[in-house]
Amino acid sequence: MRKAALFAPLVLAGCNLAPQYRQPIAPVSDRFAGAAPAASPAAAETRLATDLGWSEFFGDPRLRALIDAALTNNRDLAQSLARVAQARAQYRIEASARLPQLDINGGYTKSRQPLGAIPLPGGLGSESAAVTLENWTTNVAVASFELDLWGRVRNLSEVARAQYLGTVQGARAYRLSLISQVAAAYYTILSGEERIALAERTLAGREEGVTIARRRLDAGVTSTVDYDQTVLLATQARADLAALQQQTGQARNLLDVLVGGPVAGTLPAARPLADSRQFARLDAGLPSALLLNRPDILEAEYQLLAANANIGAARAAFFPTISLTGQFGYVAPEVGDLFKANTRTWSYGANLSLPIFDWGRRRAQLRVSKAQADELAAAYQRAIQQAFREVADALVGRQALAQQIAAVEQTVATQQRLARTARQRYDQGLSIYLQVLDAERSLFAAQQQLIDLRSTVLQNDVALYVALGGGQRVRAADPIPPSDTP
Repeated sequence: MRKAALFAPLVLAGCNLAPQYRQPIAPVSDRFAGAAPAASPAAAETRLATDLGWSEFFGDPRLRALIDAALTNNRDLAQSLARVAQARAQYRIEASARLPQLDINGGYTKSRQPLGAIPLPGGLGSESAAVTLENWTTNVAVASFELDLWGRVRNLSEVARAQYLGTVQGARAYRLSLISQVAAAYYTILSGEERIALAERTLAGREEGVTIARRRLDAGVTSTVDYDQTVLLATQARADLAALQQQTGQARNLLDVLVGGPVAGTLPAARPLADSRQFARLDAGLPSALLLNRPDILEAEYQLLAANANIGAARAAFFPTISLTGQFGYVAPEVGDLFKANTRTWSYGANLSLPIFDWGRRRAQLRVSKAQADELAAAYQRAIQQAFREVADALVGRQALAQQIAAVEQTVATQQRLARTARQRYDQGLSIYLQVLDAERSLFAAQQQLIDLRSTVLQNDVALYVALGGGQRVRAADPIPPSDTP
């Protein structure tokens, strides 16, 4: 019986009132819409996004330099990492409450105590007397240590731990988002530069056409209608060029902010949009990989774990709280006698707090905790659905955009022939200049569309890489602190 009584507190200390965690069911299909069949031996170079670091995935050396600068200097990413450090420190604070806190202190006091009037010898009256007291103390004390019989402190520590790990995944998610934003801004700039170059060549040709049309008008060969249409064509090209310069300049400003300021040194040469070496080839893999590697999904799950542990802490509030106090030390009137056996002092005690009636406050708090867990379970499933959709959209986009590129390339080739034919027929007097105007407008629009589509294809591939948790495979070396030690 005595042994059972000794081990009873140890058994009770292992009690945990948090509900057993069950991972919510992923409300998605077991395959991605638009995903290619399983990789064949001929496609051995295709790799999972989670196995490809960003420096392996991106083939453009200039873009790699910009991403590296952004990951070093971006201010929003610095804030995200600072929040990780705060959450880790908060976890350490909560975990420390599971162990007793020892304090050592010492002191010295000197006081004067009056003894009252003392008669003088021979009946000569009396005088005031006093005694001076000195006191030296030192002790080691446990101010208050809660016996975690119901797992309240342990669950609060687990809440802080899950929140910390959630911020780690949040920082990873923002890191991926930052890479995506830098790549999107970069390809917008490349697209803008190619479209500006096309607009400048087009404008130069049309201004030359205006000069020729003016000479023909002065010679009486053409009418003012043909001349005005030539001027209109050049004016439209000039307006398109100004708009493209504005859009590209704004994209450069955005990129400067994302990379944290001007990049030191000379950047490597960029690769054209049509260069097939822009990316490594990706395999979508299975949807289950998203649950293990997408940082936003992991962040949502850690938040759910924190809410689950919070239920345990709320349930523990219904049970008694027992706290222990104690101290051991020495008290002596002389410093030389401070550590002698007869100056030793000690005390210990326990406090019991038993909740009786609180007008439903604790019950309401438990309901709040359960409702929060239900909310975060739904948020976790919603994060899975959103991730699944992003991957499926990017896969569908990859196929559809390839078809659009092929169609627009054919359109450009056809429009080039039409524009050339219209110009020849006009020079031979077989058609009016309006046909030339329409043909050149259509050709310019098709060429601009082709450049824009090539940029969209690259941005879609970046979106697919990020949606698949690019370079974010969870490894054993990831910083996950143990849950049972501070």
